[in-house]
Amino acid sequence: MKDKTIKNLLEKKIFSHNLAVTSLKEQSKLISGAIDLIKNKIKLGGKVLLCGNGGSAADAQHLAAEFLVRLRPTVSRNPLPALSLLTDVSTLSACGNDFSFQDIFLRPFKGLAKKNDVLIAISTSGKSKNILKVLKYAKSKKFKTIGFLGNKGGTVKKYCDFPIVVNSSITAHIQEAHIFLGHYIFESVESGLLKS
Repeated sequence: MKDKTIKNLLEKKIFSHNLAVTSLKEQSKLISGAIDLIKNKIKLGGKVLLCGNGGSAADAQHLAAEFLVRLRPTVSRNPLPALSLLTDVSTLSACGNDFSFQDIFLRPFKGLAKKNDVLIAISTSGKSKNILKVLKYAKSKKFKTIGFLGNKGGTVKKYCDFPIVVNSSITAHIQEAHIFLGHYIFESVESGLLKS
């Protein structure tokens, strides 16, 4: 590929990426509410449970690690409670085999979720059946939920207390915006907890 062609394609991708991330500005109230929710629930002894499929599963694990270990090298603090619902191949395969793939988040959530926990569900499509199933259960049990969503939020949007939707239909850009969003929210929670 010619250097000029690569440069033009790269500029288009960067522009598209920036549009996706910038769309989060329109949801500053929801993002602020999600930050306050997580901070307050952790103060009450709760934890953050995260779930997602594919790349979003990796994002859920990534963000859980940021809370458990460290977000910023300049900030030393005790671990903050967070857990991805999909890190165990044995549980995943057993649940898929013995029950259904639609239950892979529901089963661990039922077993691990306690009062004051918060569920963050990550779905680029907003249509994932296993995400929808765990969100419906969480809502029925009055757990607070946050959605990192794309594609206008899809079906799952209405089951999230804080549905934060990246305004893009490009999966890669939605995921890029989700990890930015997660870092921003978690850093804000961290800062708030260190001040209190």
